[in-house]
Amino acid sequence: MENYELVKDIGSGNFGVARLMRNKVTKELVAMKYIERGYKIDANVAREIINHRSLRHPNIIRFKELVLTPTHLAIVMEYAAGGELFERICNAGRFSEDEARYFFQQLISGVSYCHYMQICHRDLKLENTLLDGSPAPRLKICDFGYSKVWFRKRRKRAHIF
Repeated sequence: MENYELVKDIGSGNFGVARLMRNKVTKELVAMKYIERGYKIDANVAREIINHRSLRHPNIIRFKELVLTPTHLAIVMEYAAGGELFERICNAGRFSEDEARYFFQQLISGVSYCHYMQICHRDLKLENTLLDGSPAPRLKICDFGYSKVWFRKRRKRAHIF
């Protein structure tokens, strides 16, 4: 934790607290998800960490590192300065067909990659889709807390002799 300084709290939920942090050396802004340690929590969060850190795609929030303290786990991730897609829709009222297509194509690209990597997100919703801060915002899927690995089973072929 000594490598980061607090900028502000950016959210809270059942998991704990999300904070905007700044790397003291690089000055890069990151999002840090703090989760209180405990047997039950650690077992549930392990799946999120394992699944999320295996993914590298432009439409998925990048997992950076895991920081452990005696009382908390902190998942360090890419910061999406544009906020939630949900907020953007609420502020706009509605999207044009072109704008909806623009975001939907990015969502499908991220989901398709997850499935290619044999990971099911299982909690896709507007609140789990963030936007980077660029003028043409890139959609980023986040929160892999309910994700699961799945393996395609090959069907056995019946052989007739």
